[in-house]
Amino acid sequence: MKARVPLRTAAETDQARTAGRMAAAVLQMIAPHVREGVSTEALDRLCHDYIVGELRAVPANVGYHGFPKTICASVNEVVCHGIPSARVLLKAGDIVNIDVAVIHDGWYGDSSRMYCVGEVSPLARRLVDTTYEAMCAGIRQVGPGAALGDVGHAIQSVARREGFTVVREYGGHGIGTVYHGDPHVLHFGQRGQGLRLQPGMIFTIEPMLNAGGAEIRELADGWTVVTRDRSLSAQWEHMVAVTADGYEVLTPWPDGTGDYAPV
Repeated sequence: MKARVPLRTAAETDQARTAGRMAAAVLQMIAPHVREGVSTEALDRLCHDYIVGELRAVPANVGYHGFPKTICASVNEVVCHGIPSARVLLKAGDIVNIDVAVIHDGWYGDSSRMYCVGEVSPLARRLVDTTYEAMCAGIRQVGPGAALGDVGHAIQSVARREGFTVVREYGGHGIGTVYHGDPHVLHFGQRGQGLRLQPGMIFTIEPMLNAGGAEIRELADGWTVVTRDRSLSAQWEHMVAVTADGYEVLTPWPDGTGDYAPV
């Protein structure tokens, strides 16, 4: 069945933009707390209190299909959906993805970033940086008349150049007044194939790249996904709107992109 993707008005896009900027603000707030010896449970608690107390928003992940926490905290070989725990203490050399979503006035904002704990290995740094580059390459394909296959092809091309693999079981998604909707955004593909983009579409681009094989498995908790070969994994995520002449990132980082080139 053909995907039915909403085309948002300017007013609706503004509401999505507000929610997206809130999600980005959470990721900025938590950055100085991602350090050696801190538990992922402590990070979750800080994010929850900030969303509720400072942003006056709702943590979208809590209770979503039974998920128990505010953030997904995915460390090292964890690909996605890591459940925060008091038993998971960050160590020097770890890489961590924090994925957060908020609801504001009925609209969802969703974003994730990678964080490095102290000095990380050259491989870990290259994986983190390459995954960011791949996300940006995909975003730059967005515009009226482009195909979703263009986005996926750009992402997989960057990954292959560095010898990394793309996780195929998960992708980006439409977002707005529902958390996950159409379109499903693959992070691999062929140019010119798939849905043609139109102004007003809003979706996430969130590639997951592995340092080893692409195979993954889900742990017994029913949420945590890890690389089958226990290799490192990294992910970045932005919300993107298709505009009349290209794209707009709806989750820009309030503190800028630092050492990373802007999208």
